Amino acid sequence: MKAIRRFTVRPVLPDPLQPLSDLARNLRWSWHTETRELFQAVDPEGGRAADSDPVRLLGAVSAGRLAELARDQQFLHRLTEASAALQEYLDGPRWYQEQLARGAELPAAVAYFSPEFGVTAALPQYSGGLGILAGDHLKAASDLGVPLVGVGLLYRHGYFRQSLSRDGWQQEHYPLLDPNELPLTLVREADGSPSRVVLTLPGGRSLHAHIWQAQVGRVPLLLLDSDVEENAPGEREVTDRLYGGGSEHRLLQEILLGIGGVRAVRTYCRLTGHAAPEVFHTNEGHAGFLGLERIRELSGTGLDFDSSVEAVRAGTVFTTHTPVPAGIDRFDRELIARHFGDDGELPGVGVERILQLGMETYPGGEPTLFNMAVMGLRLAQRANGVSTLHGAVSRRMFAGLWPGFDAAEVPITSVTNGVHAPTWVAPEIFGLRARYGGTPGRWDAAAGIPDREIWDLRRTLREQLVTEVRTRLAASWRTRGAEPAELGWIDGVLDPDVLTIGFARRVPSYKRLTLMLRDRDRLMELLLHPTRPIQIVVAGKAHPADDSGKRLVQELVRFTDDPRVRHRIVFLPDYGMAMAQKLYPGCDVWLNNPLRPLEACGTSGMKAALNGCLNLSVLDGWWDEWFEPDFGWAIPTADGSATDEDRRDELEANALYELLEEWVAPRFYDRGDDGLPGRWVEMVRRTVGTLGPKVLAGRMVREYVERLYAPAALAHRSLDAATARELADWKARVRAAWPRVAVDHVEAVAPSTVGGSAELGATLSLRVRIALGALEPDDVEVQAVAGRVDSADAISDAQVFPLKPAGGQDLEGRWLYEGLLALDRTGPYGYTVRVLPAHPLLATSAELGLVALPTEATGDGAGVLMR
Repeated sequence: MKAIRRFTVRPVLPDPLQPLSDLARNLRWSWHTETRELFQAVDPEGGRAADSDPVRLLGAVSAGRLAELARDQQFLHRLTEASAALQEYLDGPRWYQEQLARGAELPAAVAYFSPEFGVTAALPQYSGGLGILAGDHLKAASDLGVPLVGVGLLYRHGYFRQSLSRDGWQQEHYPLLDPNELPLTLVREADGSPSRVVLTLPGGRSLHAHIWQAQVGRVPLLLLDSDVEENAPGEREVTDRLYGGGSEHRLLQEILLGIGGVRAVRTYCRLTGHAAPEVFHTNEGHAGFLGLERIRELSGTGLDFDSSVEAVRAGTVFTTHTPVPAGIDRFDRELIARHFGDDGELPGVGVERILQLGMETYPGGEPTLFNMAVMGLRLAQRANGVSTLHGAVSRRMFAGLWPGFDAAEVPITSVTNGVHAPTWVAPEIFGLRARYGGTPGRWDAAAGIPDREIWDLRRTLREQLVTEVRTRLAASWRTRGAEPAELGWIDGVLDPDVLTIGFARRVPSYKRLTLMLRDRDRLMELLLHPTRPIQIVVAGKAHPADDSGKRLVQELVRFTDDPRVRHRIVFLPDYGMAMAQKLYPGCDVWLNNPLRPLEACGTSGMKAALNGCLNLSVLDGWWDEWFEPDFGWAIPTADGSATDEDRRDELEANALYELLEEWVAPRFYDRGDDGLPGRWVEMVRRTVGTLGPKVLAGRMVREYVERLYAPAALAHRSLDAATARELADWKARVRAAWPRVAVDHVEAVAPSTVGGSAELGATLSLRVRIALGALEPDDVEVQAVAGRVDSADAISDAQVFPLKPAGGQDLEGRWLYEGLLALDRTGPYGYTVRVLPAHPLLATSAELGLVALPTEATGDGAGVLMR
């Protein structure tokens, strides 16, 4: 007989144990070893469950056991210490408060929006790197004391659980998540009723959502839930699963996340007294509609649409995570139009004004599509990619939004991702570092750890991984229909003394899950080498709608099923945080072989590195930025074969095999007289001690605060209603007048030359006449741009030299500008002149996407050849 409704009956905690509830409800336990150990002591036999979800543990522990613990003085002492430590963590001043005390001008609060958050396996609201990054961002912000408020959606089915059929085909399962069984609290009004946000849908319908709160250390995470009784069946399903459904379903999710999310933040601040955010951080385009809600708020104060846009832009940061246009959500313009305007959200605002924010109305764009990343960029004064290389890729990808500017000048910077060490580093590694003086702020302690201790710990972690793999593999085979009598071979899977390689991530085609299978005979030789064998642990999920990704999974699974190699290579289904936390410490090498430059960052390799695992990766994402031979190996790429994918895969697979055969395996198995691989251990030490501090999420969040949040807060404060109107009016005037702005004439007074070449160190004097039409000199800046030139006269490694007004208008209405250009480089050298809009409230001179350049008929405009 099946129950029609399921719920949990929780025991009442005895008074001495009441602090356990607070400890369980604050997700700091997920990265705080002492708190996890305390919950393991609550139910030693349920330790594995406690490690993943204390809330579920407290809901299942018997009243008798609780009574026993309430009399256990040793346990109560540990509980008191853990509770006091949490309170000190929540209330004490941290890095952010120290900066404020020193006079730094920082935001009162920051709202951080993301479609997914990977905080802990006990709250499965993530699919991959974007969500894990968002979770690490919240945790690091908490550790630093940054007043952040996270905003997302509560998916009742999460992403999906993955299993395999007998023939290795991925199967998806969507277990129903009950918020009452998760570490969540329903946000309520003062009268006890659930707080809700309401959105207007076409046809007179409404979308209601409750607000659930997860507490991530000091950071509240607000999750919107549409599964409420006030909604019709279709609306109840809006937050059913992460990245599911068709276009309209996705659109409704993103409207709820952005517009509903801002309303949720306002509700939370009203109820708790939390400071109102001055900065809104849009983590990928999915949350871009938050800008529209803030425009609506300002429009309600009497500010016109254009002025509201300027005020919103000033305090908005947009982070793009995708290096390919196909990874961006794009919607048909008619679908967008149907959900806004007088019959939907933002009544009174013309639909065309909303469409202008996201339509691909630029060279190379599709003018009928509404692009969420484009809207994110147009509504944010500051934007960034997530590694140095990804920043460059993003500038090229979105260059159409800033016509006339070289890609290098597109106003998208980069903040390289980082990972939250307490979440991802094995406690044993923290313990070893601590014994030799390591602290959360000191990673150089690894230099003093003896080789023997490092190597013995690496073997211990590898052995733990072997045990974990065998347990998970047996469970997977039982799910695939195997009988216990068929599974005896699993006891011999993997060897704690064999070089272990990890590969785990989502399975889009560009990540090339099966590149290692390119030459199967060669891979088998590596796996079965008599003296230098390798073993590989693979995990990953394909999107449910991605059959090509599922075929890649099946291809790999079928290879791992081969009795000849199944003890040396395994595929583990249902990759998630719980598995990852065992996988990173236990591997010796982390493999990453995407198609360069399609990996925005690749933080899995960072997590591995913090555990002393060496990276073997294509130079993409963060590895392109920080690779050194001390930290691992770079897989050569065949960039010249980019148009022939098959040829490129063949060349890069061969390079991978060669590295494994000639460098990686020999280094691991090259033992000294003491039985230790000294050179390998030294690489481990340098990876942890030197690379470790760079890849930390704390470094990342500090960069966001200093380089993006603080400037955004200052810009926000400077744009009151009157200033926002003035800026909007100025932009409108400049845009209208710009067609008449021109570089009319350029005169160059060249230095003395020898054989037609100028001498290094000489100075070039420029006189430029500019037509400004209806604009004044205060509205523009005039620059000389100079640098080396190629055979097509394209300038590279450019320097900018400002030119200054020299007198008033001439009889033809032109303005004279003059300046000096220092010739400080040898070789072919050239220059040009340009005019840009200038205003003190612009974040960059490229902000408007307007530039006036000389025509071929303008003056001499000649470059200068130097030697």
